[in-house]
Amino acid sequence: MMSEHAVGIDVSKRKLDVCMARGDKFKSKVLNNTATGHQRLLDWLKDRELDQADTPICLEATGPYSEAVAIVLADAGWRVSVVNPARVKGFAQSQLSRNKTDKADARLLAVFARSVELERWDPPSHAHRELRQLVDRLQALIEMRQQECNRLEALEQSEPGSVENMVREHISWLEQQIARVESDIDDHIDQNPDLKQDAELIRSIPGIGSKTVARILAYVGDVRRFKSAKSLAAYVGVTPRQRESGSSIRGRTMMSRTGHAAARKSLYMPGLVATRRNPVIVAMAKRLKERGLAPKAIVGASMRKLAHMIYGVIKSGQPFDARIPLAGLAIQDGI
Repeated sequence: MMSEHAVGIDVSKRKLDVCMARGDKFKSKVLNNTATGHQRLLDWLKDRELDQADTPICLEATGPYSEAVAIVLADAGWRVSVVNPARVKGFAQSQLSRNKTDKADARLLAVFARSVELERWDPPSHAHRELRQLVDRLQALIEMRQQECNRLEALEQSEPGSVENMVREHISWLEQQIARVESDIDDHIDQNPDLKQDAELIRSIPGIGSKTVARILAYVGDVRRFKSAKSLAAYVGVTPRQRESGSSIRGRTMMSRTGHAAARKSLYMPGLVATRRNPVIVAMAKRLKERGLAPKAIVGASMRKLAHMIYGVIKSGQPFDARIPLAGLAIQDGI
């Protein structure tokens, strides 16, 4: 059922293109994507005399640029939905949209919000926000260290010079910063009871270490907000995607990759390790290998299984117990 009113916000680094749809009329506004601009957005919406409970506000997920304004709107009581850009792109194609401008995108988002039933977006807690900032900082430092290590390797092929010493000093400083941030992440999790409890539950799953636990908690947030394990797997982007149609199309089943890229990346190495150390996934990997699946496909299936296990331990509040999923696997596959 279409909503009478809706608001679409096209978010970029510097500005917000806002469009309010009311009946067959549209009202547009451009604001700065800053704290001041966010407050002016709240004032602008208030002046439109919209009902907060019945007016959906739709934004595309664009990382930190969209999350800041989404948090402000959600904290103010508005019904905010942060949607995957792929959904909006598909909707635009169904509407035969030809224009691609910020103003047109905001209008498209308003029409999209009126046309479909959107789930309300719940902002992450302050503890999760702080954790993600720390995890993002850690990842940035690790990437800088790798760049400097590559640069040092190239310099070592030429005559020794002052630049080589500078690079070595920078690598040493980066390693100190990495150790500091890793310690800050551990302290932050330990000092927040909810994070600490969830971290201990996730860490009980064989194949998942402390670094992965921090990344999962940072990028996924509160796992309990998902309705099912499949929803969590879809959010991460580790669900299978089939390509079959009629008699002519028989494509390989692949990982969808339509989800949170950073969360999905954080599960790759644990998925690989779990094929050797997690008894449930070892049994599953053996079965898939006998069916002729490629090694990468088996790792993808392992990542999806880990997502289901993470959901299971968090929702149940119980540490990982191999006997429970193994029993389900035996019933399903006859092993």
